[in-house]
Amino acid sequence: MSRMLPLIALAVVVGAGGAWYMSQPGPTATLIPPLLAQDAGTTEDTGTTEMDPAAMILPDIVLGDANAPVTFIEYASYTCPHCGNFHADQFKKLKAEYIDTGKVKFIHREVYFDKFGLWGGLLAQCGGEMRYYGISGMLYDQQKSWIGSGKEDEILANLRTLGKTAGLNDDEITACLDDKETATKLVATFQSRAQEDGINATPTLLIDGEKYPNSPYEELKELIDARLAEVDG
Repeated sequence: MSRMLPLIALAVVVGAGGAWYMSQPGPTATLIPPLLAQDAGTTEDTGTTEMDPAAMILPDIVLGDANAPVTFIEYASYTCPHCGNFHADQFKKLKAEYIDTGKVKFIHREVYFDKFGLWGGLLAQCGGEMRYYGISGMLYDQQKSWIGSGKEDEILANLRTLGKTAGLNDDEITACLDDKETATKLVATFQSRAQEDGINATPTLLIDGEKYPNSPYEELKELIDARLAEVDG
């Protein structure tokens, strides 16, 4: 059994924050080791409360027909530039051709490299399941804008502006960003799912449980079509 450290622990994971990730080369961003795991127990220093591990894992939020024959899972981080590129290109095509037509159900699983990505996750959760993919999409579409220079105050202000654009008010945004219980559950869910699926980079894609790296859309289309043929056959 493990417990999660307070949210402040994320502040020391990556000193340069989101701006550092925006500058990194290569096709994927490397996943850092688990962020907030520690031995079981509650201490006065951390102020954290031990929870039932099973109760800490949040359910997936499905986009598209829950009964679609093929499941497409994306592990991604809101501060990963390659994930932003994936959502600007492959995801939009995937949604139009397969998700909106009921052939594929899509699941986005968040990965946290830094506290800024976790803030994004809290904001996405703020609108509930109905607004999750709308806010999540805005975080990717406007990634460079809200990360900006990578300074904490600037990022926080930009996230608040993004939240208001999504229809949230100041009180709702404050409550969500200050929700340490949800933050703890988000990190626990990330750690559990990523370990279970052997995730070590973002974006990483799973098609009916088979793991694939970030790939051009035409390659993904071939994989999906082959899987649909197997299911229909």
